[in-house]
Amino acid sequence: MGVASPPEWRKPASAGKLWTSAPVGLSGVIGDSASRQIGRETDSIPHQKLEACLRLRITDRAVLRLIRMWLRAVVVEEARGDGGATTARRSRQGTPQGGVISPRLANLYLHWFDKVFHLPTGPAHWAPAKLVRYADDFVVLARHQGRKLKEFLEDKLETWMGLEINRDKTRVVHLREEGSTLDFLGYTFRYDRDLHGRASRYLNMFPSEKAWTREREKLREMTSPRYGWKPIPLLIEELNWHLRGWKNYFSQGYPRRAFREINSYIRQRLTGHLQRRSQRRYRPPEGVTYYAQLTRLGLEYL
Repeated sequence: MGVASPPEWRKPASAGKLWTSAPVGLSGVIGDSASRQIGRETDSIPHQKLEACLRLRITDRAVLRLIRMWLRAVVVEEARGDGGATTARRSRQGTPQGGVISPRLANLYLHWFDKVFHLPTGPAHWAPAKLVRYADDFVVLARHQGRKLKEFLEDKLETWMGLEINRDKTRVVHLREEGSTLDFLGYTFRYDRDLHGRASRYLNMFPSEKAWTREREKLREMTSPRYGWKPIPLLIEELNWHLRGWKNYFSQGYPRRAFREINSYIRQRLTGHLQRRSQRRYRPPEGVTYYAQLTRLGLEYL
């Protein structure tokens, strides 16, 4: 039993000579819960192989030509500092960072990695390992990660798919070891002691430090002095819309501590915002706290 392959991939022996690639970051976890994660760098996907994948799903030549033009568009980098020269380059690999179609192209390309991973000859059967992937980020879960599994991942990603693993970003972590953590898709996973004093531990799942820092920066931007002209009801409506989205995404696991910190931070930022909107210091009605006043104004706490 085999897996369908794009035409250009049917001679894997020459893949290493035909395509070169920029580093792709891999990190991972090994132990009772083991994983390996590919970084977000999509600048290493070979265009020739990517176009072969596209032809398997798209028959309209005009659409294929449009995507090809987009991939090979000239990238102009402005000069840095005094006397620097502006440079222009045309890449033969990768998708532009931040491009709206980049995650979809990465997902389409790595779909073939999913295929070979779950074949009867793949690690999904003989490890046994589980693959969790979102676009170009993935985690491989296994109770034991031996040399065979490592060689399979390296061979498929580097030789077969034309990507290059950045060993500096590769790490192996035993999740059940004290202090071991895994950050994936904005969440931190780690084993913590039972909250009721029992000897067992539980797998804790909560917003990562990076996600919390990024959210705090976003809230700081939304309540900065530059938006002092915006009516309070409109500002709070925009904040509620943003906070609801953040809450919906991070509602899995045990996010209450992060939610309390966000509530405290947004209350602090909004209070300062109200006080500097006018030369007269803003004060809530007598006997009403800022917490209650912000609730009256419509703020929805997490």
